[in-house]
Amino acid sequence: MCGIVGLFIKDASLEPKLGQLTSTMLATMCERGPDSAGFAVYGPATKGRAKITLQSPDPDRDFAGLTAPISKAIGAEVSLERKSTHGVLSVPAGKVDAAREALRTGHPHLRIMSSGDVIEIFKEVGYPTQVASRFDLSKMQGSHAIGHTRMATESAVTTMGAHPFSTGPDQCLVHNGSLSNHHNLRRDLIHDGMSFETENDTEVAAAYISWRMKQGLNLGEALQKSLEDLDGFFTFVVGTKNGFGVLRDPIACKPAVMAETNQYVAFGSEYRALAGLPGIDAARVWEPEPATVYFWER
Repeated sequence: MCGIVGLFIKDASLEPKLGQLTSTMLATMCERGPDSAGFAVYGPATKGRAKITLQSPDPDRDFAGLTAPISKAIGAEVSLERKSTHGVLSVPAGKVDAAREALRTGHPHLRIMSSGDVIEIFKEVGYPTQVASRFDLSKMQGSHAIGHTRMATESAVTTMGAHPFSTGPDQCLVHNGSLSNHHNLRRDLIHDGMSFETENDTEVAAAYISWRMKQGLNLGEALQKSLEDLDGFFTFVVGTKNGFGVLRDPIACKPAVMAETNQYVAFGSEYRALAGLPGIDAARVWEPEPATVYFWER
């Protein structure tokens, strides 16, 4: 089942409303995925700084005093903004890998949700409107966002099993469907240096896109390649620092609808996710074609 929403802002005057619009869209998809939810927001960049979004099962314990040991380990000042069970760690842009390593070795119970210049990912078990509310999604600003409501049919309902998945800097992917060759693909990607946090097939798809982009492909090209290498049925919505992409498998059995105006591009698993967007009455609305890459980039 599962529900997907995505919003890519083309008109900068709409960026302050990104979170509000995404929150409303996500709320319409609760029935498609009541188990857990998550969203990625591509917000404003801070010059010379990068972000690492963390999740903790015990944030009162884990986030207290976290910045001092990380600062010492990387030799640079860091700061932490806590948001419920998550925290956004601000680090110098050139120290992301060092900070991630310090977190892995010194604080292995913390889960890294994402890292990059602009991306923040928040996800938790719970009803989607409650998840969005606890992280104040409606107040967030930015250039684009992707949200997902999950109905777990193949694995346990856990925070780490929720979408989006991020396997590269400022990259994320959500998925509705099921891959049939993800075990073999996982082994191949591990051999090529990719790592995984869960058994979810969607994380494999995310890692595949990251792996292709490491080879120099842009998002659109990576999605095109996935049609050759991924088996199963799927609808992907993918984000990068500057890009937004959509792809359905050749059968395209999972529902999807898109809308575009001069202000935005929007995606929803059902039209009701788009119905409240500004100017939707005049938008070009269509069902994305099977095996066709849709790709926008700033």
